[in-house]
Amino acid sequence: MSSLQSPRVTVRRLPERGHYDRASLDAVLDAGFVCHLGLAVEGQPYVIPTIYGRSGDDLLVHGSAASRTLRLLGKGVPACLSVTHLDGVVMARSTFHSSLNYRSAVLLGTAHPLEERAAKREALRAITEHFLKGRWDESRQPTDREVDATSVLRLPITEASAKIRVGPPSDDEEDYALPIWAGVIPLRLVADSPVPDPRLDPGLRLPPSAQSFLERHR
Repeated sequence: MSSLQSPRVTVRRLPERGHYDRASLDAVLDAGFVCHLGLAVEGQPYVIPTIYGRSGDDLLVHGSAASRTLRLLGKGVPACLSVTHLDGVVMARSTFHSSLNYRSAVLLGTAHPLEERAAKREALRAITEHFLKGRWDESRQPTDREVDATSVLRLPITEASAKIRVGPPSDDEEDYALPIWAGVIPLRLVADSPVPDPRLDPGLRLPPSAQSFLERHR
């Protein structure tokens, strides 16, 4: 059993799709921008979408200091964080075997609030750089007041799994002779042409962070 695997995160349905090594998990996490952060409060589950960043062995999330979700998680309410990428629609000959190609990750643990301004500022930099590399140095840095108005939590990557499906349909052997089209429709995130702010100085050119993002997603 690897250091990330536990009975709670072990993939039981189609276990061959489960991955518990850091390389597989980090690849899923580093390719995404939005996670779903789950917690239960007095028996009521909540799942909140939010942006995130990875810094070494920690997942980082942030929000308003007034956020009920972050406040509760910071007090030790158990957390579940998930990330999913859709890579293709799998069209099988039978509806039973129709599926999706995907990469997903699930992390369990207890989040820890960052209290010191320097630590919070560094975490905010990591979150910004996670989805738009280079943007932190291009933009105005947050003021102390803005940092104080922001809650930042770190979730250690200690108990997690990735689940990945790739490839063509897996039809029953007797169905391969059926005259029904089967295959995969690939899906990917694509960036469109940037739309300048109406109040932008017309002399300003697209910054390197945006250019790099476009190159990766076109």
